[in-house]
Amino acid sequence: MYTHSNSNLYTRRNFIYDLSFNVGFAVLAINGMTAITGCANNEQKSEEKSKNEKSENKLGIALVGLGGYSSGELAPSLKETEHCYLAGIVTGSPQKAEQWKKQYDIPDKNIYNYQNFDSIKDNPDIDIVYVVLPNSMHAEYTIRAARAGKHVICEKPMAITVEECESMVAACKEAGKMLSIGYRLHFDPYHVEMMRLGQKQVYGPIKKIKADNGMNGTSGWRLDKKLSGGGPLMDLGVYCIQGARYTTGLEPIAVTAQEGTKTNKEMFKDIEETISWQMEFPQGITADCMCSYSKGTNLLRAEAEKGWFELSPTYAYRGLKGKTSEGDMNFKGVNQQARQMDDFAKAIKDKRPTPVPGEMGLQDVKIIKAIYKAMETGKRVEVS
Repeated sequence: MYTHSNSNLYTRRNFIYDLSFNVGFAVLAINGMTAITGCANNEQKSEEKSKNEKSENKLGIALVGLGGYSSGELAPSLKETEHCYLAGIVTGSPQKAEQWKKQYDIPDKNIYNYQNFDSIKDNPDIDIVYVVLPNSMHAEYTIRAARAGKHVICEKPMAITVEECESMVAACKEAGKMLSIGYRLHFDPYHVEMMRLGQKQVYGPIKKIKADNGMNGTSGWRLDKKLSGGGPLMDLGVYCIQGARYTTGLEPIAVTAQEGTKTNKEMFKDIEETISWQMEFPQGITADCMCSYSKGTNLLRAEAEKGWFELSPTYAYRGLKGKTSEGDMNFKGVNQQARQMDDFAKAIKDKRPTPVPGEMGLQDVKIIKAIYKAMETGKRVEVS
């Protein structure tokens, strides 16, 4: 209950005003008596909603970090999921907490901040913690979530160092909890088709991959190397690395790389603005890749002995298009995030591995680090 700072002057009018202003309770006058029902009713509705979701055997997800991706994609997608639902949130902003509480009927007991996060271990409503924070915070909150007894989805890139990734994998294994990386494209039919065409060698053995991903500009923590771990390679390049890996079904054995020209030296003083790199795969396959914060581009193309196949746009949330040397790909658009989260929830319930485990994210970070080393030294670097 809200407590007035001067209890001697705290009148019935103050009491009603403070409650209506600070908490948004409904105040009803009944026979001259003031009855406060709004908070109790809202809380009861939230509790009933949570119980109904649980009774449908859905797993509860708590989103950690309520930035643009959580608010614009993940939370809305959780309205479409069949095996999981939005059960809780973790935020450092009281304003966001209140907004999300009202918008998504989240009970107070399922709202956490970064100081009391570890107490989430006592909440049976929450089965999965989805870490949607700046890259430098991924390791800490993944490890804390696992130690709290929760399964974890961590956004990409998994972390900013190989050692952090290894610690995340180890923590989840020690806790007996599953760790998945937010690789939504594995659940999009266009990318599933790229995997099929490449790995099944429908057009014969692949000879060359081309993967580009760029956008015109960025802002915020992504420009701070301490938070991001690097520039567009960390943010956008991981999609190109992933695309080459799952289209071929193979792992790169060595890389070379070149940093592009900086058009804004002040903005990109600590990180690359554009980077190009080449990956060598077994069987003589090569991948030419590029990512940028100043060039809009979106392509994944495979050239094989008997034809080619590509996606463009490739890495967007929706509106993907694909074609082959024989004609267009035609698939119905899907909610990538809903499919991703549903698959993880179902993997937990079915006690089967996730197709996008922590080990996959760990390998991508190893490749990223090799690319940065190649860029800095100008030498060919082998990938461990």
